[in-house]
Parts: sequence; C-alpha cells; structure tokens
Amino acid sequence: MNPNSIVIVSLHTPKEKVWGILLEINTSGVTMRGIDLNSFDHFVSQINSLEAERVGLPTIFFPMTRVERISLDEPSGSIPSMADVFQRKIGRTLNDYLSQFA
Repeated sequence: MNPNSIVIVSLHTPKEKVWGILLEINTSGVTMRGIDLNSFDHFVSQINSLEAERVGLPTIFFPMTRVERISLDEPSGSIPSMADVFQRKIGRTLNDYLSQFA
C-alpha cells in the first residue's frame, strides 16, 4: 500500500474500523485522514446537505500496537468499494474532494 491509497484500517482495543486515505505507514504506526466506518453514511449526508459547512476528514495516527489489519478499499464482485460509493453519491473522488482542504 502506498501513500494516497484509500484503505480500511482494522484496529483492536477498542475494536473499530477506519476508512480513509493512507498518508504514511511505518514501524511506529499508520497516519491517515479518515473516519470510523460506521460514520460513512452520515459523513456523505453532511457533504450533500445544502446548508452544510465544508466537511473534511481528520488526520489521525494509530500506533502499530493497535493495528490489526490494513486492507485496500476495493470492490468485491458486484459490491462497490466505499470510494466508489462516495464518488457516486458526491460526484467527485475522495482525493479530489479532500484537495479543497489542503
């Protein structure tokens, strides 16, 4: 996995999954811009709200001691990736959308 890949990071203690863009991965941990996977639909709804302020993703670091697995956000058969769902609902790629916050 390379920087700017869209990934899902599975964590333990506490157990959670985070979706977003990988910024860096090294022996100390994983840095990404992302949100809890359970918040994905709410995040997309906020962006689509006509009265919404600009909504970005926080930059977060997880130490390797919490990382259980990192997987690329890829489609599986007829099931689209989260990035594909985001692009379909927002009309822009995640990278393109987040570029406004750079």
